[in-house]
Formats: sequence, structure tokens, C-alpha cells
Amino acid sequence: MPIRELPLQLVNQIAAGEVVERPASVIKELLENALDAGARRVEIEVEGGGVRLMRVRDDGGGIPQDELPLAVGRHSTSKIASLEDLERVATLGFRGEALPSMGAVARLSITSRSHDSGQAWKLEGDGHGRYAVPVPASHAPGTSVEVRDLFFNTPARRKFLKSEQTEFGHLDTAVRRLALARHDLDLQLKHNGRPVLALHAASDMPGIERRLKELVGPEFIGHAFHIRQEGAGLRLSGWLARPTFSRSQADLQYFYVNGRAVRDKLLVHAARLGFNDVLFHGRHPAYVLYLELDPARVDVNAHPAKQEVRFRDSRLVHDFVFRTVQEALAATTPAAAMAAATGNGYAPAAVPGYRPAGLGVQSPMAAESLAVYGRLHSVLDAAARPLPAAVSPQPSVPPLGVPIAQLHGIYILAASPEGLVLVDMHAAHERITYERMKASLQQGGVVTQPLLVPVSVPVSRREADLAEQHSAELAASGFVVERRAPETLSIREVPALLAKEDVTALLRDLLADLAEHGESRRVPESLERVLANSACRTSLRAHRELTLAEMDALLREMERTPRADQCNHGRPTWTRLTHAELDRLFLRGR
Repeated sequence: MPIRELPLQLVNQIAAGEVVERPASVIKELLENALDAGARRVEIEVEGGGVRLMRVRDDGGGIPQDELPLAVGRHSTSKIASLEDLERVATLGFRGEALPSMGAVARLSITSRSHDSGQAWKLEGDGHGRYAVPVPASHAPGTSVEVRDLFFNTPARRKFLKSEQTEFGHLDTAVRRLALARHDLDLQLKHNGRPVLALHAASDMPGIERRLKELVGPEFIGHAFHIRQEGAGLRLSGWLARPTFSRSQADLQYFYVNGRAVRDKLLVHAARLGFNDVLFHGRHPAYVLYLELDPARVDVNAHPAKQEVRFRDSRLVHDFVFRTVQEALAATTPAAAMAAATGNGYAPAAVPGYRPAGLGVQSPMAAESLAVYGRLHSVLDAAARPLPAAVSPQPSVPPLGVPIAQLHGIYILAASPEGLVLVDMHAAHERITYERMKASLQQGGVVTQPLLVPVSVPVSRREADLAEQHSAELAASGFVVERRAPETLSIREVPALLAKEDVTALLRDLLADLAEHGESRRVPESLERVLANSACRTSLRAHRELTLAEMDALLREMERTPRADQCNHGRPTWTRLTHAELDRLFLRGR
């Protein structure tokens, strides 16, 4: 077959295959165009799941009459003009492919009025790449784009569309994902004439969290806490759901880079590592996170659908996200939870005359137990007095209250001015023991064990190069590795705690991480897994009776321990029943 130039309509239809997958991808492109045009209000109307009609109306800058024909031409854009612009893209769209691609597979019309014009103009296409001359129209400043009869001229593509309900579900998800990026946007979504979303712009935290409830559900906000961290020219903010709100799928993970929704492997991996030892195996964290950095430090043109990005310094970004998430989760303690609930902080050392007893104490009630007993009565007296809603608990009462009993040798019951605190003593002690072991390991460093017979590991030439390049980092992790041949490595020393592990498989995984991310946490993760198993075996077992002093010591130690809200497996260590919840249980006040 001879080489020939493809017809323009066929070129546009081929391009549409990358840009226009289904109605959701059309809405994504149109909504991004509206945001790039400076819109503060957007109205979206959809019929038939988006296949029959998609209309997006905005109050943005508008398109002048003479630029309307250019808007539907291939690679026509107002967003970049040079390679330098492409290297620091600050807009959501920039390639100029979306509108001509839509016009090749649907009936497209654009009505627009620029803010400095007293007249709106309308451009209509026939779905075959042909457009009429713009004609005068009635429209407020801004733009309306209509896309009708999607894939009417490409029946093979239309056959791949799912049911109306399924297609609208994808479209709704795309709208919500973009709405999460812009809290200052008024947005309405209607399907078949029925309102689905009606979001109002928000500028303060209560307003933003109300929008989040609407977009991702009230349960997420009920279990999430806000974070914000800056450093090295990077800023990470947003919401992390507590590990007890983990998911069976990665369906509630929203990541934005400079306002662009992405599903980037590096960022997902970094966030996942931050949740490393607070989740059940196979569970997924939930979060809404926003990363901001200089646009010149990130390439947004690395993926056809712009869902993945490429960072100039990927290792720095990965480490920044990982450390921020890890440190934020380390602060999930009973004291932090109490501060969030009451607006007051608490420092265990500030309790007057308080000296924690050791968990090994087996004596009957002595001085510590009498002190606990005395403080218990002061707590109960305080709880019995009606407290105004805005009044915080007595500063002398610790966040987890004062122990009053042990239930079935498993749970500790404690009284606080807010109500009743229940603690799973094994889960709590497991976290305490594990964090102590980790701290001891960090202070003492990794102890290595020389192998009597070095382990020979066949690898690819690239893996051997990586091992040589990162030999100092491997040695710092306890792995002393030598290159014996172009495609052979020799393991001479390993971390002593991992001597019984499959060190060959661990080295291969470690090298795979270095190739993918430029760093690896395989060794620390493996060490932590060994420590976690040890902590589980050596922690308090069920049905062990504790004195009040021992219970008190456990509660106070929880208040000082990082990640104390959950055990090493992600189970909650404590919960609280407030006075209001107890009153509802017993129908008090009715």
C-alpha cells in the first residue's frame, strides 16, 4: 500500500481515540478548559449519561469571535506559545487537541462572549470536522460548549460504551475529582434535568469540609484530620483518614499536583509507605492531598491523559511525601484526638504529682493506686457537674481518663469528664512495645551479621550497576554486597534480625525499588515486620488481671506513644463513649 496523507477528519478521529474515551473524558476536558479560562461558576447539564448531551456553561474569560474557528483547529491553544512555556505549564490543558477531537466524534457547538464584547457568537459543527461561520447569539460573558450524540459517526466506538447509569457514574466521578481541586468554584451538575451536585464556593475550613462531605462522603471527614507541611520548595496539605478508616480498594485516594488530579505511581507509593505499619495487610489508606511546587520542577506532559507526571527530583518529592504522611500519622495519639475534640492540648508530664507505675508491678493498691483512686473521684465529681459545651476538661485529667475497672481481662474502662473510655489492653501494649523497639533500633543502628558462606546472586547488568552505585546506602541498611562479575552479586553481610529471611529475594526487591524510585525502604520494612511480630508475642495477653496502678501506667504510656490510636495491624486501641452517646443509649432526657 502506498504512503499517503490521512484525511483531516480521520486524523481527528484517531486523536479522539486518545482524548475522548467516554462521556467522562469529554466533561473532564471541558471543565478543565472552563477553569483555565478563569471561571468561578460552572453549570453542567447531562442527558443519557452524557451520550445524548453534555453542556458546560461557565463565566470565564470567553472566546472572541475571530478566535472561535481557531478553537476547533488542531493544536490551537492560548495556553502555551513556546518550549519554555511547555516546561513550566501552569494550566490544566495545553495541547489544543480536546475540542477538535470532540468535533470529530460528536456534534459540537460553542457559544461564547468575551468580557470586553457586547455580543456573543456561536459556532456549530456537523460532527465531520466541518463548521459554519460564527453567528450572533445571546449569552452572558463566558462560554457554553454543547456536545451531542457522542460517537454517532463511529458506531464501533459507541458499542463499547456501557449503560447510561454506568457512564454517568464515571462522569460524576470525574466532576467530583475536579471539584476537589477548586474549593473556590461554584459548581452545579444535573442529569436528565435532576440536580446531582450543587456546590458553593468556600474560603474557610468549615466551608471546605462541608464541600468535602458532599464530594467524598461524611464518613471520610469524620475519620480524617488536616495536615500541612512545607520544605525544600514543596508544600503538602490536605486530609488523611485515620488507619481505622482503611478501605478494601484504593477508591478514596485523591492526589493533586499544582491543582491537577493525578494517579501517579511515585506519589501513591510514597503515601502508602507513610501508612506502612498502621494498616492491615491488603487494606488501602484514604486521603485527599495537594502537592504544590514550582511548575518548572514537574513535567505534566509525560502521559497521554495527563494522569501521571514526571518530577525533576523524584527522590526528593517521594521522600517529602513519605516523611510528611509518616510524621502526621505518628502524631495520632489520644492526646491529639482529645485536642481535636475539645480544642485543648494535653501534656502527660503536666499532671501534678503524677509518676507512672511500671507494667510489671504486681503489688496490691499502694501509693500509686491510692493516688489513682483519689483522682478517680475528682474525675467522677467533675463529670457529674454539668459542663458548658465550650468548657474544656480539667487540665489535671489525662486524655484517656482514670481507670476504674478491667472487663474480661481484655478491656480497660476509664472515666473522663467527657464520658467513658474503653481500651484494648493487648492492642495498646503491642503498639507501645513496638514503638520502643523501633526507637531502640534507630538509636543503636542496624547490627549486621557476616555470612559464613557469601550468597551469590545472579542479576542483570543494570541491577549490578545499581548495587554498585548504591553500595554505601545498602551497607548503611546492613547489606554488604560486592560485585563479583558483570552479572553476579555476592551478599557478605546482612542485618542480624533478618538472618533467617530470604535475603536473596529481599535484595532483588530492594534493587527493583532503587530502579523505580531511586530509594528503597525494603530493609526498614522487613526489620519493622520482625519487630512487630516480636512486639505481638511479648505484649500483654488477654485475661491477665491488672491492678489499677498498672492500668493507669498503660493509659499514660499510650498518651506518650506515637501512633497510639491503632495497633501494628491497624486495629483501634481505644474508643470513647461521650455522655451524649450514653444518654442516647439509655434514653435519658426523653
